[in-house]
Amino acid sequence: MTTQASPKITPPGAEEPELLVRARNGDREAFASLYNEHHTELSRYIRLRVCDVHLAEDLVQETFLRALRRISSFTWQGRNFGAWLVTIARNLITDHFRSARARLETVVGDILDVDTTVDSAEAAGLRALAVESVHTALLKLTPEQYGAIRLRFLGELSIAETATVMGRTEGSIKLLTYRGMASLRSRLAVAA
Repeated sequence: MTTQASPKITPPGAEEPELLVRARNGDREAFASLYNEHHTELSRYIRLRVCDVHLAEDLVQETFLRALRRISSFTWQGRNFGAWLVTIARNLITDHFRSARARLETVVGDILDVDTTVDSAEAAGLRALAVESVHTALLKLTPEQYGAIRLRFLGELSIAETATVMGRTEGSIKLLTYRGMASLRSRLAVAA
């Protein structure tokens, strides 16, 4: 039995926009128009999920760069082109926070290194052990718990500010922070 490729089905009344067709065919001005049309919406989406304005702009630019590289393979499914951009952005944000969790050891080390006096070798060893324990426990949190704790305690944001950055309610930020801290306490108690 041979299988035939099913034809691309476009929902009734949902024709592919001409601007998108032109961009897919290599028209840079058409892609620039798509950029201008979706930049504000995409910037807002990303800024609400990351706390650093510069990082947000970098992620916006990377989203459009990836979209430009893959525009020829984009398949119209009757949905807004912006939905495809949001999917790319969401994946970039997830990748960023995953890699940030791996880079956390320097941040935790800086926080724990508040005393500028020279420690004994034993104290330095205990400090290194504490940093490693906290780092390991933080890596085991969910990305949402990690994000809430990072913004609240490392970023020194209020609950309302953290809720705005993460695109959540204040109640959910309180719950994420509570559960994250409870998880840290239990993991650190087991490690001790």
